[in-house]
Amino acid sequence: MSSERTLYDARMDDALPHELILSIQRVLDIQADPSSDPLDDLSDDFNPVRILNGIFPNEESLGQLEAVQTRLSQNERDLHEEVMSLQAELRKEQDPRRMHLIQEMISDLLGQMSRIREKATESEAVVRNITKEIQMLDMAKKNLILSMSTLKRLQMLVNALGQLEDHVSENKYQDIAQTLAAVKQISNSFRPYNAVQRISQIWRRVQEIQSELRTKIDADWDKFYAQDPTKPIKPSTMAAACQVVDVLGPEIRSQFIDRYVALELKEYRRIFKATDEAGQLDNVTTRFNWFRRSLQTHETETGRVFPGDWQVGWHLTAKFVEITRDDLTVLLSKAGSNLTIKQLLDTLQEILDFESSIVKKYATPLPDILKATQAANATRQNRTISSAFEPHMGVFISAQDKALQGMLSQYRGAKSRSSLEAATPRTSQDGEQPHAAVLPSSTELFYFYAQTLEQCAKLFIGQPLYDLCQLHKKWLRIYAEEVLVASMKRPALPLRRSVESRADTNELRNASILINTADYCHATALELEEKIREKIHEDFKDRVSFQEECDLFVSAISSAILVLLKELESACDPAFAVMSRTVWGSNDIVSGPSPYVDEIVKGVEQVRDVIKPLIEQKKYVRNYLDKAASFVITKFTHAIVKSRPVKEIGAEQLLLDLQVLKACLLKLPGEAEPSQSYTRSVNNQTQRLEKLLKVIVTPANPADVFILSYTAMIGDLSFSNFQKVLDLKGTPKAQQNDLQDTFLAVTSTKPELESTSFLSMLDMDPGQSSSFSSPGSSRVNLLTGAGGDGILSALGSPPASTTPTQADAAGRSDPLSKFTDLRRFVSFAVRRDTVM
Repeated sequence: MSSERTLYDARMDDALPHELILSIQRVLDIQADPSSDPLDDLSDDFNPVRILNGIFPNEESLGQLEAVQTRLSQNERDLHEEVMSLQAELRKEQDPRRMHLIQEMISDLLGQMSRIREKATESEAVVRNITKEIQMLDMAKKNLILSMSTLKRLQMLVNALGQLEDHVSENKYQDIAQTLAAVKQISNSFRPYNAVQRISQIWRRVQEIQSELRTKIDADWDKFYAQDPTKPIKPSTMAAACQVVDVLGPEIRSQFIDRYVALELKEYRRIFKATDEAGQLDNVTTRFNWFRRSLQTHETETGRVFPGDWQVGWHLTAKFVEITRDDLTVLLSKAGSNLTIKQLLDTLQEILDFESSIVKKYATPLPDILKATQAANATRQNRTISSAFEPHMGVFISAQDKALQGMLSQYRGAKSRSSLEAATPRTSQDGEQPHAAVLPSSTELFYFYAQTLEQCAKLFIGQPLYDLCQLHKKWLRIYAEEVLVASMKRPALPLRRSVESRADTNELRNASILINTADYCHATALELEEKIREKIHEDFKDRVSFQEECDLFVSAISSAILVLLKELESACDPAFAVMSRTVWGSNDIVSGPSPYVDEIVKGVEQVRDVIKPLIEQKKYVRNYLDKAASFVITKFTHAIVKSRPVKEIGAEQLLLDLQVLKACLLKLPGEAEPSQSYTRSVNNQTQRLEKLLKVIVTPANPADVFILSYTAMIGDLSFSNFQKVLDLKGTPKAQQNDLQDTFLAVTSTKPELESTSFLSMLDMDPGQSSSFSSPGSSRVNLLTGAGGDGILSALGSPPASTTPTQADAAGRSDPLSKFTDLRRFVSFAVRRDTVM
């Protein structure tokens, strides 16, 4: 059995190519279907064992073995006979004598084909000779028919030309129009025969008659137009003459219309010269009244003779527009700086009214009328009368500039503070907070913007509207810098006593209304940009942008939030001063929260209670709360550093005070407006301070326990950070050396510790000056801030609610640097909220 399997495998290795198998099956006509004999299968997957299993599926089928052998033997004999038959047929087909005979038959066939081709060529030549004379006769027939037709048309042309001469001599324009059209149509067919003398004479005569007709029609038109009573010309005669002009061609018709228009407007040119009184800008209405009367006369009298498709009224209007625009262009140029805004707008309004009446009369836009009546060879494009005023719209822009200057003069510069205080709502008699509002000057400004935008858009939507947009941008910048930001500059006041721990509520209200106003200006400026984009011409759309001005308003919001934080600092500073002067080493027990914590909580809640109902956009309240929490925690940290040494009992007291302060900060947003990001930020910042205080609480002896507490809480191996803890703890110098040696020994065995931690940011010498700069001292910038000690330099990192941007990404190039200025910190978060 194994030898059979080996033989089968060897055969499988010698399998025939698939292409050869397909060819054999095609020659033997073997169909691959279920009814075919499985022994006829020539594919590579032929398996005799599978076939035998099919023939003998069970032991009972072995009884048919002899029948199967007989059938296989019969199949073998049939195949052998078929092979022998095919071999015999192949030998017969390959007989050399038979192949030679076939080649001879092919040669004979090619010879017969050549003889047939020769006979066909000879037959073609014979037929060509036979039909040659017939072709000549056909050509002669065609020429004869063409000659007869040409002579007949020539006779018709001569007759029509004679009739035309008779009609011209009798001035029968109705007949002339019909006859001349026929003459021109027939004569056009004789253009190829102009070399023939007779035809050339007829062609010249036709041209002479057309010239004669032009002269006669011009003369008759002059008589008709002059209404000469001695030689009256009937309107019907001139109407027929216009039909003749139509036949003469479009060029003649255009010249005829231009001549009529020039006659109609000749008197207008004489009366309304730019150098005369009647032609001045003040008399533009007189021009239009004169033209309306002239146009009415044209339609009721003279113009009735013209065909309707000539649109003579359009041509008359277009020429009047051209003359008037040229005159007004000269007058406006002469006026120069003497042109007043009232004169400009009044004259322009009268012109627009006239142009609207023309559009209404013809139910067609005036530019389309001008385009339809413009000559093909015109050197300049026809434009409306009002277009002459577009280059002089600078007078309008200058007038709006002066109006804005007068409008905002009472709010700018030194007057900005008093106007802000006058507009800020105060507490009512019943003690309730008034409803928050915006500065009336901002609504006045944008109402004026809306009016001037609509007015200018009705006049022009090109360069003048773009110039007005630039003017709007200019005064938005002035309003942001000289009204909003300038109003935050506080007048010189006596310094507060250190015991005063209340914020200035008026200052808080001022800052709140400034935030509302700047936010209103920011949103409305964006709407203004969209409005201008909708109205302005396509060529200027991409140049309209108020982004820089919107950034200024965001910067003003940042400055106002700085004012709020400044007041918070004023409210909390006395309590922090008390805290920084506390001698923690003298504490023996922890009896409860310290008195200064209550003062801090009161100050924080006071500012929150004043501004929260006043600021309309709650995102700015959230922004302030983020900064206020960071400020309070940082000031708390500074006070701890200033009051060192803290000692263990003092650290426990500070932990308790920190918990009270943390609870206050977490309740600041209120239950109705919870903020996960704010809560996470407060927790992160207080947890760091808690870790520091817990390390300080841990006794220095034994040293190993103290250092393990440090590594567990702080999590770094920084020697300088460990030294900060020792300084805060008030560890004696003699004991510090042993602790430092132990610290180095322990941390050397802990490679998982980081090289830095939040203590790396702890400033051991915090400055005594205010953490905030004056918001009005300089222009606020959204992206960068002035250098200086930042309130976050102690422990903090930016609140979790603020997402990184390019502005703070640059600030993190140094791993130890954060937001180094509160102004920059506030601007960053306000920008983030505005984008969101």
